[in-house]
Amino acid sequence: MSFLETVRFDDPLLNLAMVLVCGIVGGEICGLLRLPKVTGWIGTGILLRAMSLPGLDGEALQRFTPFMNFVLGYIAFTVGAALYFANLRNAGKRLSLLLLGEAIVTPIVVGLLLIYVGGMEMRPAILLAAIAIAGAPGTTVLVVQEARARGILTSTLIAAVALIDMVAVGMFVFVSSFLHVDNNFFEALGYVGFQVGTSFVIGASCASLALVLNRTIAGPAFLGPLMVAVILGSWGAAVGFGVSGILACSFAGITVTNLRHETVRSAEAYLHNIGGVLFALFFTLAGMRLDFSQVPAAFSLVVLYFFARLSGKYLSAFTALGVAGVPSRVRNYFGLALLPHGGVAVGLILLVQSEPHLQGVQEIVTTVGLAALAINQLLGPSAARIALTRVGEDHKDRPRLLDFLQEQRIVVDLKGNSREEVIKSLANHLYATTKLPVPQKQFVEMVMEREAEVTTCMGEGLMIPHTILKEGEEVKGVLGISTEGLDLKAPDNRPVHAVLLLATPESERSRHLEVLAAFATAITRDVNLREQLYHARSAAHAYNILHADDTAELNYFLEDVMERTRD
Repeated sequence: MSFLETVRFDDPLLNLAMVLVCGIVGGEICGLLRLPKVTGWIGTGILLRAMSLPGLDGEALQRFTPFMNFVLGYIAFTVGAALYFANLRNAGKRLSLLLLGEAIVTPIVVGLLLIYVGGMEMRPAILLAAIAIAGAPGTTVLVVQEARARGILTSTLIAAVALIDMVAVGMFVFVSSFLHVDNNFFEALGYVGFQVGTSFVIGASCASLALVLNRTIAGPAFLGPLMVAVILGSWGAAVGFGVSGILACSFAGITVTNLRHETVRSAEAYLHNIGGVLFALFFTLAGMRLDFSQVPAAFSLVVLYFFARLSGKYLSAFTALGVAGVPSRVRNYFGLALLPHGGVAVGLILLVQSEPHLQGVQEIVTTVGLAALAINQLLGPSAARIALTRVGEDHKDRPRLLDFLQEQRIVVDLKGNSREEVIKSLANHLYATTKLPVPQKQFVEMVMEREAEVTTCMGEGLMIPHTILKEGEEVKGVLGISTEGLDLKAPDNRPVHAVLLLATPESERSRHLEVLAAFATAITRDVNLREQLYHARSAAHAYNILHADDTAELNYFLEDVMERTRD
């Protein structure tokens, strides 16, 4: 026996190294061609499978299942961490309608087209319909960052893709269970309830334990490793209880971000350092699971699935946002921004392969699902970027005067019979969305003391109560709007329609004065702006009015002011 005959090439670590290097090369080649790197990773995986290298055949890929599960857990955790409830105030209606549309419209459109146009059997069609709901939070966030986007579409999109993935998992669990329990609707629904409830308990428990350890025993330097332990523990415990690891890790992320929101950035920064390695390996291995020899025969189904998903996404988003009263330019392009398809979809496809009761449909679901996903990865990021550009939200992340007035800090239908009632109401909203260095009761007393000295009613329906805080780093505030007008005994005897409550640290006095001057000047001089703002239908509508490009006098870029000052 020769030396070469004794050499083995099937060691898992060696195989992972081969996959990683090949994936990196493929991704960089796609990057040079101005294509998403993930497309190169998937394409490299397809090529590696076709080459039938030692240790990288179909059966050998099962050895990497724990790694694939960890990356799926990492993706799910970051999805959940994006759901900080304080930032979702005022967005509840449109997010609820979006989720309802994604849970009903998208799978119905996809399923019906696959069955009646593509001639596909019902079992694989409804599985692919459930998988079609999933989005791509990681890809979407990357596109938003590259576009430097900010606005209603951007904020809604970031929150929506995270929630939509959870809906996709829930719908997939329901469909998979429905097919497993002899098409019994109520048993499948009960199984979904068990899955969601148990996953929540597992994820929340793991996250809470990690936060307690971080406060008591482990120092800040171990926050990142603790979050890795949360992902591993949530997924492992979920497997032990027979529930979804994706849901458990999602709930863990939600728990962390809402209990100690400041820890999320530190944890994500730690995980981001290894994110490139994880994703390059994950998507290359996912590509290796695609039997490309089956794609030509299923090409028409792949194309149909892609356009069916796009149609379902667009129709559900357009309808939901129309009912929610979202501005038309956001409504018209939101469905296009939902096109990216990512990691959770891959995970659901892999789950199809691992379920014994789904034998017979695994090949067609894997082939059509992964091939269509590759197309989405090629076109999806560009589609999302086009949507952000057309809506006018790209390159809007430069610091502006009114950056603190995000949608969640705007209140419509403001009520109150006195200045104190109005200020207390707005202070409740301010403290619900913002952390301040003084107790709320003390803050209200300080504002009222300032109000007692000289009224902050500026005339023309505007009031700007405020106070200066000794601590803090930036101006904080909320805006309340009353279409009917409030009788607050203004000096000009006019009803007050807009109340801007400000909390300014000592170090930001100059910006505080800029906000006061800009708001007072714009409202008193610009009749059109005043009327639009006073009759804003929703917080989103008011946000668009305040942050529109044609309100430059009110919401200019601070860096431009500093540049002019230097000149």
